[in-house]
Amino acid sequence: MSTMLQYKCPCCGGKIEFDSSLQQLKCPYCDTAFDAKDLKDYDEVLSNEEIQEELHWDDPDSGQWEAGEGMNVFVCNSCGGEIITEPTTAATHCPYCGNPVVLMGRLAGDLKPDLVIPFQLDKEAAKEALQKHLTGKKLLPKLFKDENHLDEIKGVYVPFWLFDAEADANIRYRATRVRTWSDSSYIYTETSHFALLRQGGLAFDNVPVDGSSKMADELMESIEPFDLGKAVDFQTAYLSGYLADRYDVAWDQSIGRANERVQKSTQEAFARTTVGYTSVLPESTSIKLASGKAKYALLPVWILNTSWNGQKYTFAMNGQTGKFVGNLPMDKGAYWRWWAIWTVILGAGASLVLLLLRLMGII
Repeated sequence: MSTMLQYKCPCCGGKIEFDSSLQQLKCPYCDTAFDAKDLKDYDEVLSNEEIQEELHWDDPDSGQWEAGEGMNVFVCNSCGGEIITEPTTAATHCPYCGNPVVLMGRLAGDLKPDLVIPFQLDKEAAKEALQKHLTGKKLLPKLFKDENHLDEIKGVYVPFWLFDAEADANIRYRATRVRTWSDSSYIYTETSHFALLRQGGLAFDNVPVDGSSKMADELMESIEPFDLGKAVDFQTAYLSGYLADRYDVAWDQSIGRANERVQKSTQEAFARTTVGYTSVLPESTSIKLASGKAKYALLPVWILNTSWNGQKYTFAMNGQTGKFVGNLPMDKGAYWRWWAIWTVILGAGASLVLLLLRLMGII
């Protein structure tokens, strides 16, 4: 079994957690607040080789946990209780006394993040965002908003790789421009064909790729962007009171996803230079990437899990910007009623247009 880091108030000994509204660590007992940089000495433990060697958290054969494959046991410094964690857990709470703990060995050496974006929004903001997300949805079952049960809400620092790269692209398009005019007898159409060549370079900074296999890439990408200009040098103090995972998808395993994002962004940027044509289709595309490098960061995400009618629904909120996403159930009866109403409206509109054309003698 291994030890862990717990932040305690120097004034009264109470547990202290990071307060997103103050952007400081605060003791709920004596209301004393501390800047994260004032607790930087705690992070010197990260470079202590003796503690790194003592933990042995990433060795599945070390015998730390025998009852469940890949699990580990830690001892709470406050109450002595045993905390069982997954191998990727880097910050959590003691289930017995509730104290926040940071598992230092899982943030040491190559596992130490370069950057962190502290939480800017708290749990109440996440709950309010969920209610706002449910408001105004015409096809949402009426009972869902009243009966869905919030099973879990947790603030998680999700591991991300931030990639920098330069893209050199050469794209050829086939384009057309159609011109139509008429006289008293005929309608004329002229189609002109063009070959468009686009060549140039783009520089990308901090392209994010989710480094946790437990988080769906599509879900994490949907709550972007993060303002990485507000990222700060990593300190464990920011993790106190939240959950945190260390990466289990290495940077070299994330290169493919980063390449896809860079290539897609490059194609979209070049396509925006082809305006003024009726149609534009790419014929050949060559994109070469160079000067690639990656940084390791922890980014704030609120995860909300609800249940209704036997189904589970997961929502995510950007803990910095408040962007909220998540799938909702659909009232099929309401859907078909709306479909029928719009069919009638569109049909009536088409009939009115035909009648007007007949009255005008056009048809």
